[in-house]
Amino acid sequence: MNNSEHLKQLPKKKFQIMNIVWILVFIVGFVLSVQSTDTHLSDLFKNFGQFCDIFVEMSHPDWNYFSTVVGPLIETLKMAILGTFLGSIIAFIYSFAIARNIVKNKIIVAVLRIIMNIIRTVPDLLLGAIFAAIVGIGPLAGVLALTVFTFGVVVKLFYEAIETIDEGPIEAMKAVGANKLQIIQEAVMPQVLTYFISYVLYAFEINVRASTVLGYVGAGGIGVLLQISLGRFNYAQTGLIILVIFVVVFLIDYVSSKFREAVMK
Repeated sequence: MNNSEHLKQLPKKKFQIMNIVWILVFIVGFVLSVQSTDTHLSDLFKNFGQFCDIFVEMSHPDWNYFSTVVGPLIETLKMAILGTFLGSIIAFIYSFAIARNIVKNKIIVAVLRIIMNIIRTVPDLLLGAIFAAIVGIGPLAGVLALTVFTFGVVVKLFYEAIETIDEGPIEAMKAVGANKLQIIQEAVMPQVLTYFISYVLYAFEINVRASTVLGYVGAGGIGVLLQISLGRFNYAQTGLIILVIFVVVFLIDYVSSKFREAVMK
């Protein structure tokens, strides 16, 4: 029997009526969204000539502005490092408190997960605006925003990793009378530590990108210069800032991805 005859004999999955319903819902939702937002593809091409002029100006970076960019760039990296470190530490502790195979009290786990989900719904730019209003404009607001944002990213991934571990070592530790801290240290940590490092590196990659735009809401970093240059229509300076950000983010992503691959082996 050849492959074509074999495929003909395979059971065919019926096209259920709900598939048609979901397709219709998607089409109706798309049409209503276009109408309510007054979105037209032609708008993308109306000012295409102006876009080309701006792109030409940005393609000639103002290299004399480089010395001004270095300081805010370093500040941006510091914000990303501090925010990632602080948020990851909090997420590390919190993840064990909401993992069902570590904490058996369902009420505590449910309450802590609700808090986690509420925190995760707040976007990083809104966090930056909130902290800028609380502590004032500057890098501290950015660090706090990235700390909370990192917590939301890492805690979700890490507690799910904890819940998927092999339960055998945990049961063995309980059998010999180990306490909760000893169980985490000896039975859980060896299984999830590499995942935690990988998630932290992933969060750092995201934070480097996020920290570049937090300056728009007064949270410090190179985003402040980007906002100023765009506000002044100085696209040569904007081009240099974007080029520097691109190179730095590319290098960090490359090094981080290679390190994650090495850790996960």
